[in-house]
Amino acid sequence: MELKEVLQVLEQLAPLSLAESWDNVGLLVEPSKSRPIKTVLLTNDLTDGVMEEAEALSCDLIVSYHPPLFRPIKQLVQKDWKQRLAIRAVEAGMAVFSPHTSWDSMKGGVNDWLVGGLGSGQVSVLSQALGGASHSHKLEFMVRSPEELNAVVEELKANDDGTALQCSGTRPDSSSIHVSLTCSASALTSSVQILLKHSAPCQSLSILKLEKAPLPGHGQGRLSVLDQPVTVATAIQKMKSHLGLANLRLALGAGRTLESSVCTAAVCAGSGASVLSGVQADLFITGEMSHHEVLDAVAKGTSVILSDHSNSERGFLAVFRERLAVRLPDAVTVVLSKADRDPLEVV
Repeated sequence: MELKEVLQVLEQLAPLSLAESWDNVGLLVEPSKSRPIKTVLLTNDLTDGVMEEAEALSCDLIVSYHPPLFRPIKQLVQKDWKQRLAIRAVEAGMAVFSPHTSWDSMKGGVNDWLVGGLGSGQVSVLSQALGGASHSHKLEFMVRSPEELNAVVEELKANDDGTALQCSGTRPDSSSIHVSLTCSASALTSSVQILLKHSAPCQSLSILKLEKAPLPGHGQGRLSVLDQPVTVATAIQKMKSHLGLANLRLALGAGRTLESSVCTAAVCAGSGASVLSGVQADLFITGEMSHHEVLDAVAKGTSVILSDHSNSERGFLAVFRERLAVRLPDAVTVVLSKADRDPLEVV
């Protein structure tokens, strides 16, 4: 199977358009010589240990949840550990792909998996994902005749910056034609300048900013109203089992005990304070929060469970492996990394 075909499957499972604007997702390392993809290695982080594992497996594609290359690179040198890994991938002819926040956002993704550890409930998205509309503005104006309309449209098309212009016209009466035009933000200024040169459009022009449509079920963080409320102590045991961990960190909300009831839980995989801030819930579950962020939550009566960053994400790899494997030919093996682990441990 060719690399581009595997990438298409990955994109179908989790569109990269769902990723946050600040994120660095997609194909990060592409070999100069194409070769069939026979082994895909899934990992939460690409580390030296995971790279050694990939080399031993003669891996063709590494899917690293966290992007090993995030900030712009001005050089590729051995002294930087992430650049060193990128060099090794290139030398071995391995491709590297990262989905990161597209997996967090997608329906049935990391956050849905994480909140599912507490049991069934009515789940909603905390930070709604929005569709990527190509047209961001609507321009409405009047022209006196079909000839004037044609002249205006031809000027707009001639000045088009490559963004498709969509135009429609209706004639509410015999004296004028009402025109509605949608365009991208980049085409807005030039389109307005053209319309202002014509007397009728100039006198009747109105501009509306179009909102992006929400994508139901997609977005960052989840809030679950549990079908069966549990105690804080039971929630801890459920999450230990779900995450495969012997230990979790707990901060009890003000006035709460281990026997206090949890009816609502808000989760955000990884470092979730910015998504969870201001959310009303009995319990927060995330990988990490700062000292003061925990204090803020506790003061509001919300208990907090922390698992350490990647421990709140890693378990989803097994779920994704099954989804990916059934969409790839039998000749392609999808492997979970055995070397991948959170850098922190309780001692």
